[in-house]
Order: sequence, then C-alpha cells, then structure tokens
Amino acid sequence: MSQIISAKKHNFSAGPAILPKEVFEQASQAALDYNGVGLSLLEMSHRSKEFTAIVDEAVQLIREIGGIDDSYEVLFLTGGASSQFYMAPMNLLGQSETAAYVDTGTWSTKAIKEVKHFGNVEVVASSKDKNFTYIPKGWKVPSDAVYVHTTSNNTISGTEYQSTPETGGIPLICDMSSNMFSRPIDIEKYGMIYAGAQKNIGPAGVTLVIVKKDWIGRTDRAIPTMLNYKTHADKGSMFNTPPAFPIYVLMLTMRWLKAQGGLKGIEQHNIAKANLLYNEIDSNPLFHGTVAKEDRSRMNVCFLPSDAELTQPFIDACTDAGINGIKGHRSVGGFRASIYNAMTKSSVQALVDVMQDFSKKFG
Repeated sequence: MSQIISAKKHNFSAGPAILPKEVFEQASQAALDYNGVGLSLLEMSHRSKEFTAIVDEAVQLIREIGGIDDSYEVLFLTGGASSQFYMAPMNLLGQSETAAYVDTGTWSTKAIKEVKHFGNVEVVASSKDKNFTYIPKGWKVPSDAVYVHTTSNNTISGTEYQSTPETGGIPLICDMSSNMFSRPIDIEKYGMIYAGAQKNIGPAGVTLVIVKKDWIGRTDRAIPTMLNYKTHADKGSMFNTPPAFPIYVLMLTMRWLKAQGGLKGIEQHNIAKANLLYNEIDSNPLFHGTVAKEDRSRMNVCFLPSDAELTQPFIDACTDAGINGIKGHRSVGGFRASIYNAMTKSSVQALVDVMQDFSKKFG
C-alpha cells in the first residue's frame, strides 16, 4: 500500500484534492475491514456504536481544532457548498429582511443568485470589474443587514481574504470551502461557516456547516424537512443515512491536522509553500501572477506564461515530471497550482524545479 501511495503524482488539482498519505492508507484499510470487525465501513450501519463513535470524534476534533464552543452546532450535510447558497438564506433570512454580499468570484455570484429567492440582497462590493483578481476593500455594510456573506478563498481566480473582514459587528456567513482549517479562525465573528470538504478537510460527499445555535429557527418560513438546519441539529446529523465514509475520512484528516500542530502549525506550513511558489513566479521571466499581490491565495496559485504559445509546452513539461492538475480554469487561463493543507513542500519544489528548467530551455 505504501509503495502505491508513494508512487502517486504530484496532485495540484483544485478539487477533489490531495489528502494526507496516512489518511489514504487508513481509509483504504477501513474500506476492507474496519478495526478488525470483519465488515467494511462502507457496509456498516450508521446507527452502529462504531460509526456513532466516528461522528462524535469528528465533531470533537472540529471543535478542538477550530476553537468552536458549544454555542455553535457542527453539522455534516450533503450537497456541497452550492446547497448552502440557498439553505443559509432559507433558514436564516426573513422574506422582508436584507443580507449583504461581497462578490469576489464565481461561487459568490452563484450565492447571490440564490439568496434573492428568500429575501433582499445588497451587493456591497465586487471585484468583477477586474475579472475578480483582487479583494474589494473599504466596503460598508447596511445597518439593517441580518448578515454579511463572503467567500474567504476564491478557487478559480486565486484570491483570498488575508484577515477577517470588519463588518461593524454584523455577523458573517462565510463559504470557506477552499481554505477551511488552513489557518486560525476568529470564530466569534461568524454566525455561520460552511465548507465543501473536498479541498482541505476530507473527500467529496460531506459538507461541513458550523452555525450559531440561536440562529437555527430564527425565521417563521415553512422549510422542507431535509433543508431545515433544525432537522439535522436535533438528530446529530443523522436524521437520515449520512455520507458515512466521507465523514470517516474527514475525521482521519482532523486527526492528522491536530498532529501537525493544529491551525497555527498548518498555517506556517502553508505560508512556506506559498512563498516558495510565488517567489519563483515573481523571479522567473517566463511567468507572472494574475492576482493583486496583497490578495494572493495560499491555496490556489494562479499564473500565466509570458507568451501564450508556451502554455501547452509547460503543461507537457509538468506531465513529464509527474505533476497533475496544473491547467488553469478556462475563465482565467494559464496555470493554477492548488496547494492545500496536505500538499507537501517537496511537491511544490518539484513544480518550481520544472519552472526553472523550463526557463533555461525557453528563456
């Protein structure tokens, strides 16, 4: 098993993304036989004492790592972050109330579209004018806003909030799908955080929702049972069969993250990787970044070739070096290196080495 894992390519895919080697190994064993019980975790009852213990540990680790106290619910849902674009306003925004949204890319644009079904929305800032290559600054929140919605990291355009935005005391709802648990979180400023797991905290299939308990049930809107946060909070995320195996892999990933020194430890790891790659982009004449330097993402590094004709030759060079997933999103072009928590510095160095060799050949 270890030999198979170690032979894997350097995976810079934006998601589903890389997970820690030991998580892959432990999850693979559980798929065959969970803890020697003679059953695969994939076939075990979600009501079993074994799986109940998995959910309990996953919640406990999320609370411990994130500094999340008992005033918040920790829920494991499905549907990805996209389902939260409508579930959040459906549960938390009255029809005559207003929510403030900051538009910093594709996913926030989609969220803004959904909220209009459930209340009023005011887009207080947008970076659309420059193809979402920066984070808007100095925006003001209307005093009657129930919440402010932001997207903390923008996977497609490669921008990231470098600190928690100031909202004048109005709670934040944040889509943290692509930088969840990559750095410390000031949880008290948030009414709700949600994240599709498939970037940093687990595999595709489970969506993490952290929401203030006193926010649940704040509207009198009739909500379908499965879309009501109260349904899932009352049943500990097991009203129906949950995404059992993804929750288990998430739990393993939380164990790994704790062993890395928690959020402070992983932040230093992520800073070192991002600095290594951005320094090469800035010093190599064949490449240049696409994003305002002060807003560069530590998770998704977007860059372009100095000559568009070099795009495919560079992708080919990366392929030859065992580097996967480097092609940029079609709306940005060029290249995108996603360097989430589990990405090793040695893999980033492998990409830098290809860039340097490429420069010698074509520079």
